[in-house]
Amino acid sequence: MNPEVAIIGVGLHPFGRFAGLSGIDMGAIAIRRALADAGVEWRDIQFAVGGSYEVDNPDAVVALMGLTGIQFTDVYNGCATAASALALAAQTIRLGDHDLGLAVGMDKHLPGAFSADPRNYACPSWYGEMGHFITTKFFGMKINKYMTDHGISHETLARVAAKNYRNGVINPNAFRRKALSEEEILNSAMLNYPLTQYMFCSPDEGAAAVVLCKAEKAHLYTDTPIYLRASTVRTRRLGAFEVHSPWLPIEETVGATVDASRAAYELAGIGPEDVDVIQLQDTDAGSEVIHMAENGFCPDGEQEKLIAEGTTEIGGRLPINTDGGLIANGEPIGASGLRQIHEIVHQLRGTAGERQVPGNPRVGYTQLYGAPGTAGVSILSL
Repeated sequence: MNPEVAIIGVGLHPFGRFAGLSGIDMGAIAIRRALADAGVEWRDIQFAVGGSYEVDNPDAVVALMGLTGIQFTDVYNGCATAASALALAAQTIRLGDHDLGLAVGMDKHLPGAFSADPRNYACPSWYGEMGHFITTKFFGMKINKYMTDHGISHETLARVAAKNYRNGVINPNAFRRKALSEEEILNSAMLNYPLTQYMFCSPDEGAAAVVLCKAEKAHLYTDTPIYLRASTVRTRRLGAFEVHSPWLPIEETVGATVDASRAAYELAGIGPEDVDVIQLQDTDAGSEVIHMAENGFCPDGEQEKLIAEGTTEIGGRLPINTDGGLIANGEPIGASGLRQIHEIVHQLRGTAGERQVPGNPRVGYTQLYGAPGTAGVSILSL
């Protein structure tokens, strides 16, 4: 299958806490870096798609970039916001509407867990009044069930988190850049059993941007275009156990991630065995474990052995979250998925520095998952 869309530039504002900078400011910085990476000017960009949770009009970034009158669409889709922005930008090019465009995500979250009215997520008020409308609770319940069903240990959760903290140390753009031992992680405060404080990511601040063009024109801009083979978004089906589920039918169905993953593999014409470097949604250490199987990289339960053997380390057969993932970077919702794309692009270019996966990786994979049960998957290749 011939690719129709190529990524020719990526840019990132570091993730963390930045007093005095707004989400829009960080978005403009990420855009400028992506434009410089692509070797194009803002006036060359024909359209853009922007995503954010906190910024209700990310298109306002044009005031900082230049008022050129371009088509600019805003999206919000939970933690899959960036995947949705990327998919819409790619589809705009595939449809032939434009040849050169941009996707950008930006956010600036306060410390602490997110809160909202359950009724805005199609849940009854009592669901929140009883204390169930807390994402840490859901992720704890989900991995606790999974550990029981498939023999995953607490030590495996700690190994995942420790690996991501180590990778964050060598990522200058990461929020958390201090290595933590498995023992420190296991002994940190229990938030929602079996997940401890240092097994969770944190909402924070940051921005990321990607410049895309029609694949046949990519070599006009770069000698190393990265082709976007697939970008899919799927929502939950009846029977899937998702973030905000006040009830479930008896018959269980696979989650949205499985559906998005299968669709992406079919579009790209490849399978999980062809993927060389992987970015998975690690809202918590348990999520990374579950998503390994949901995206087809191993059978349920095999994660225990693979992680113990170092298979998911940068030098392993299945390098996962080489930049530290959400656990090290935190999650500014609108930017998180494009941060994943930023990392994969550098891995495929061979420009990831200390984080570089050996063996000249050629295929990269990213996955997002968020409330109330939405997943996005992208597959990239040389």
